[in-house]
Amino acid sequence: MPKDTRPRLRPRERDAIIQSLKAGVTPRTGLQHIQVGRVREVESLLKDIERIADGGSTFRLIIGDFGSGKSFFLQLIRSIALEKGLVTLHADLSPDRRLHATGGQARNLYTELLRNCSTRTKQDGNALTSVVERFITEARKEADAKGINVGTAIEERLSSLSELVGGYDFAKVIEAYWQGYENGNDQLKSDAVRWLRGEFTTKTDARNALGVRTIVEDASVYDHFKLLSLFVRQAGYLGLLINLDEMVNLYKLSSQKARFSNYEQILRILNDCLQGSAGYIGFLLGGTPDFLLDPRKGLYSYEALQSRLAENSFARAAGIIDYSSPSLHLANLTPEELLILLRNLRNVFASGDESKYLVPDDALTAFLAHCSQRIGDAYFRTPRNTIKAFVDLLSVLEQSPSTQWGQLISEVRVDAESNTDMPDVPILCAEEDGGDDSLAELRM
Repeated sequence: MPKDTRPRLRPRERDAIIQSLKAGVTPRTGLQHIQVGRVREVESLLKDIERIADGGSTFRLIIGDFGSGKSFFLQLIRSIALEKGLVTLHADLSPDRRLHATGGQARNLYTELLRNCSTRTKQDGNALTSVVERFITEARKEADAKGINVGTAIEERLSSLSELVGGYDFAKVIEAYWQGYENGNDQLKSDAVRWLRGEFTTKTDARNALGVRTIVEDASVYDHFKLLSLFVRQAGYLGLLINLDEMVNLYKLSSQKARFSNYEQILRILNDCLQGSAGYIGFLLGGTPDFLLDPRKGLYSYEALQSRLAENSFARAAGIIDYSSPSLHLANLTPEELLILLRNLRNVFASGDESKYLVPDDALTAFLAHCSQRIGDAYFRTPRNTIKAFVDLLSVLEQSPSTQWGQLISEVRVDAESNTDMPDVPILCAEEDGGDDSLAELRM
């Protein structure tokens, strides 16, 4: 009998996978135990990670329908980046978190991203302090090797950042953290981390606490991303990967001016990454086809973005997918891949012990046949509800071992995936209120 080469499933990972999938959300850990399909897409993103580690920059739009696995794919690439030695930031956009704003929403996004800062040894977020302390450790090693003062070594390592926008104050805050570290001043260390996270709301408070004249503001968020990418490299990591999901929230902004301001920020990021102006940084943006393709409200409504994100005409003519394109359309899972996914979920419930499987292989094919009768090919094209229903089925069988799976499958209710997002977001800030679109949208 061939040796089982599957990775060991830890109890913590098992519980996280089951609880997340029962709620219809993406697990943050243990993705390797359930991942199936999309091999070419993963290979393409692996090349992007290598490019970031080599000092380059990448930009990708991950496009897929509701429930097709965009968030899962983003989390999978994030976990791979962590294993490769990158620092990752991730957050979902929402009405109060977006790329460009004048009322603090961009700073809110930045703060959320920094709260979710993760490293290989701290994958659940809040790793910013660990990154700063690793930088100080590297500086102390350099100081010992050169026989110089640690403060001098820190200044030398940060000198390249001082040339960038906001870099002088960024370097000064890192030096303040070192002073707090050296003198046992926990308040100074806390203030430095708060500044790095964008939690100071007034320049006066920042000046009183740290002696700096600037803070992270809506207009400077992207500049701070570039500073962070160089800083994490100085700390000994390979680069920075930023995951932004639920980009459809920009598409749903009711003000055309607000949408275009955010699209201009995306254009700036795209240009910097593709032209090589940024280093050691990558962006992954997850959105729906409407967010990209809608000619009135999507990215294609902004002409400069449409020309850069347009599909490769030669690949389209040949009927193939260009995996190097800035916009990557996720392929649907096949019925065979979904069957493998259900087997993986069965294995997760059994903690990797085949003798504890709750259902036989016949139950898997019967379940998929039932789903096909209920919602047609949507059961594998947008499989979120299918997966959730299967996890619910296994949960019932786990709690009631005497129940027959055949009796339950016919009673399983599976609905087609629908758009569960919030309606269009009104803009309350007068500075961004450019009026609604010239055309009203009528839905029957």
